[in-house]
Amino acid sequence: MPCSGPVHVIGANGRSGLALCQALRAGGQDFVPIVRDSARWQATRLPVPARLADLAHDPARLRHALRDATTIVLTAHARHLPAVLAVAPPQARLVALGSTRLFTRWPDAHARGVLHGAQALARSGRNGVLLHPTMIYGATGENNVQRLAALMRRLPVLPLPGGGRARLQPIWQGDVTRALLAAIGRDWHGPHSLIIAGGDQVSYRDFTRMVALAAGLGPRPVLPVPGAVLMALARLRLPGLPVITPAEVRRLMEDKIFDITPMRTQLGLTPLPLALGLARTFGPTAFC
Repeated sequence: MPCSGPVHVIGANGRSGLALCQALRAGGQDFVPIVRDSARWQATRLPVPARLADLAHDPARLRHALRDATTIVLTAHARHLPAVLAVAPPQARLVALGSTRLFTRWPDAHARGVLHGAQALARSGRNGVLLHPTMIYGATGENNVQRLAALMRRLPVLPLPGGGRARLQPIWQGDVTRALLAAIGRDWHGPHSLIIAGGDQVSYRDFTRMVALAAGLGPRPVLPVPGAVLMALARLRLPGLPVITPAEVRRLMEDKIFDITPMRTQLGLTPLPLALGLARTFGPTAFC
């Protein structure tokens, strides 16, 4: 990996941050984990000392944590990019995780935070890239496909807005890690933005069937329900069912399909097929 000095990983306690740190260690690349909770980092048992920093409230400590950084990876929310840019050494390259939520028709605080970070990187002129993943599945502790499987374990039929015709393109956590590694190893001239997504485009109806099969369940019949009705039901917090917010229901009515040619070209990344990623997620030897 053509990386000068250790990789400073901000958000190393998070799902994507920890997966990246594990991959860097496996590849023999030095890294500096930057976390807010030292006890939580010690629980990972990775034998690398962490530096403490608070992205939102302590710029001086963040500056000190990044004092010798040449490559910085921000796996925390992209809304923190302005704070990182403000204190990062001038020569440091930046790789950060955003989200394709940026492109939603119904922007929320999450989407606006990603937009704020993307604008800050673009204005900075710094060398680096903001990677925008689609829905990530397969990470330790992730709750996308796991919540869906839990829901199907409790319901004989699965209510979906519009019958689940909207399409999505989820990406396996291992491919997110591979994308971060490829971005770290690439020379970026100026600020860039790149979508990373899975290779399979499926309807929500077909996605639920694939999740059910991977989780060892029988596929649930889909019950078409108007989106407004499901959004109202989501506010009731029915006992025994996973919490699903009205905003999540509304996003089920939106296509989330993207061209991954730039990802393949610039990162050399061919994503794992969805069926195989789900098998690894739910299998007895699942890994991410």
